[in-house]
Amino acid sequence: MTPEPLTEADDATLAALTDLCMRSKAYWGYDDAFMAACADVLRVTRDDLKHPVAVVRDGSTFAGMAQVRLNGDEADLAKLFVSPDHMGRGVGTALIGWAKAQACDAGVSTLRVESDPDAEAFYLSHGAHRIGHTPSEAIPERMLPLLSLPSGLT
Repeated sequence: MTPEPLTEADDATLAALTDLCMRSKAYWGYDDAFMAACADVLRVTRDDLKHPVAVVRDGSTFAGMAQVRLNGDEADLAKLFVSPDHMGRGVGTALIGWAKAQACDAGVSTLRVESDPDAEAFYLSHGAHRIGHTPSEAIPERMLPLLSLPSGLT
């Protein structure tokens, strides 16, 4: 399974990727009010395509997607979502590898990750370590684990 770059997308593709992000987030049992508050942050837009984005497909559907925001000597793993029916199948691992390669190719040694608390163990299992907490963009007063993920750049 190899992530493929996504540089252009029509409205249907953006909607399908947004749906993927919403389903992935909802997998952790969040209620409707929480999900509604997250909708804008999870929406995939044309502006997102100004930064490297990759998808993993399963036939005509999306199994996962990731986005890396590069800014000089910094990189953020802005999005990484896996369809619930593809969790545990290596999609997330493939996307982490892609994200690390993006940072490494840009000369950046680490990616900053604002993790959902339920996804933190996944990132830790891929070499990330917690460096603090950061406020949620969507939920006032909610703090998220802030992680540093080495890119492999030596």
